[in-house]
Amino acid sequence: MKKIKAIIFDMDGVLIEAKEWHYEALNKALQLFGFAISRYDHLTTYDGLPTKKKLEMLSLESDLPKELHLFINEMKQLYTMEMVYTQCKPKFIHEYALSSLKTSGYRLAVASNSVRDTVEVMMEKACLAQYLSVIVSASDVIKPKPDAEIYLKTMSKLQLHPHECLIIEDNENGIKAARLSGAHVLEVRDVYDVNLTKIENYLAVIEERL
Repeated sequence: MKKIKAIIFDMDGVLIEAKEWHYEALNKALQLFGFAISRYDHLTTYDGLPTKKKLEMLSLESDLPKELHLFINEMKQLYTMEMVYTQCKPKFIHEYALSSLKTSGYRLAVASNSVRDTVEVMMEKACLAQYLSVIVSASDVIKPKPDAEIYLKTMSKLQLHPHECLIIEDNENGIKAARLSGAHVLEVRDVYDVNLTKIENYLAVIEERL
């Protein structure tokens, strides 16, 4: 009997190549008020953080007025969704991986620092929603990644313990949250690194250890 019962995926950079969309959308919203995030800072400092946290950091570092946060966040989500509807498309390697894993009896979930509407639309556009048992977003937690809350909540919804779950993550903040949750963690480089062979090989390694 399998010891790993569920696989939990991060979304941006794991199932959806959306980092560039988030970067462009946030900068488009910030530029309405003369602010911007450099690509270097986006990749080294802000990667994997929710927009709310990014804006808080910008207020501390660049004196972005806090009263603009809500409007900038709303505009950022609007710009992101415009790109999602035009650019988010299915990837065979992910459809094949998730459908095969579900057929093999694994429960599948997504835990993302993006807001719920964004996650749900991306999963539908990528044709992956049908394989998922649970979706948990930044809208569903108080403390987003790198805090472990989002992963602990996902496991609670799956009614499983950390040692029964494998988390797939790609960035520093997400990996930190995954490890803090106590689950097994598979680190990947990008969306193309997420494929059935890699996941099955890692699952086999875990099963041998347990």
